[in-house]
Amino acid sequence: MEDRIIYLLKKEQGYLSGEELSKTLGVSRQALWKHIQSLKELGFDITAVPHLGYRLISIPDRLYDFQVYQGLKTKDFGKRILYFNSLSSTMDMATQLALKEATEGTVVLAETQAKGRGRLGRIWYSPKYKGLYFSMILRPKIALDKASIITLLAAVGICEAIKEFCALDVQIKWPNDIMIHNKKLGGILTEIKAEVDEVNFMVIGVGLNINNDKRSLISQATSLKQEKGGELSRLGILQNILYKLEVNYSLFKNKGPLAVIDKWRQLSLTLGKRVKVYSHREHIEGEAVDVDSDGGLLIRLDSGLTQKVIAGDVMHCR
Repeated sequence: MEDRIIYLLKKEQGYLSGEELSKTLGVSRQALWKHIQSLKELGFDITAVPHLGYRLISIPDRLYDFQVYQGLKTKDFGKRILYFNSLSSTMDMATQLALKEATEGTVVLAETQAKGRGRLGRIWYSPKYKGLYFSMILRPKIALDKASIITLLAAVGICEAIKEFCALDVQIKWPNDIMIHNKKLGGILTEIKAEVDEVNFMVIGVGLNINNDKRSLISQATSLKQEKGGELSRLGILQNILYKLEVNYSLFKNKGPLAVIDKWRQLSLTLGKRVKVYSHREHIEGEAVDVDSDGGLLIRLDSGLTQKVIAGDVMHCR
């Protein structure tokens, strides 16, 4: 009901009588008043004037599910959203839902996380109402050795969405960092449940710094606010990201991994750079020359041999 009220008040852009609202919504004036009070408690500034009705003054910078649904251009991604003001971890919640057969495209979204995490058990700092912190369930019918492509796909979708929405030159540091001017803007965490060699489901976690102030950012990190010089609509960016993720996921399913990899190459900050790669097994150094059809990073060593890396931390050498 709240989403319909906001939609009608937005559409009117002026005062809308309580009688007309009640009639359109099919509820009593008293029920309407209760819904208006609920919206006010959520932060919506709605004024009421006798004989004129209700008017929407301002909308809070919150990512309420009914707000995301309005204007969302996707077919499946984000059509079911579980919104939390605070959550321990969107990844944990999404995994629990996936185990209970939640549908592909289900999104778990939080305004802040107490135990947000990145790759290799690192902490992802999630200041309230500043960034985007969400996880989405995917059920691609792919072999386990192709799963890394989904991480590349997600990075491409996020970069395309930010470029379109903010006109900023974002790039990808292999495998999962979203970068701008060599500073980290966000990251992607992928966790997989597989049976034998086939993926059962994947959970893609996204953390992005949107309206973070400089003092709340760690060294070598940035936010869209810092780069753009002003606050941006987290809601608009989220809707655009979900749309671009779905576009690239469809591209992957219909045309295969190379179509996504070609896009990834164009956005890569890593290719052509001399890099050091640290993994639990070994450390190697050389030139990052390409990614293969499985999403692995190909490193040309000083010996002239080329080695494939499927996981690890990459450091760009100066």
